[in-house]
Amino acid sequence: QVQLVESGGGSVQSGGSLTLSCAVFGYTYSSYCMGWFRQAPGKAREGVAVIDSDGSTTYADSVKGRFTISQDIAKNTLYLRMNSLKPEDTAMYYCAADYRPTEFCPSTIVLVTTTDPYNYWGQGTQVTVSS
Repeated sequence: QVQLVESGGGSVQSGGSLTLSCAVFGYTYSSYCMGWFRQAPGKAREGVAVIDSDGSTTYADSVKGRFTISQDIAKNTLYLRMNSLKPEDTAMYYCAADYRPTEFCPSTIVLVTTTDPYNYWGQGTQVTVSS
């Protein structure tokens, strides 16, 4: 059974930094997409960053240059380093994973707004940025 467990959320002031972690259990697929997604109250879910099993990354325009997604395959852990945080980054952040051809991964940044392209999701971790 696949299980994703996020950690690292918290409250920071504008301009601050946080690193989110997502520990993945029971996931052994060789070709996959993994990513970070967020949802603020009253807003649609949106993609933040995705990474595939080859290490290729895709970012939402709103976080390019500020956020970095990475993975430690040996530790089965996904990370999201968030720098220069803004109040509009405030949201519940979720990690997700699924076995997919890698060419599918970039599209999930947008698809997640209207569909559910991932079968496995974590429980979420709250990020709050104050001005």
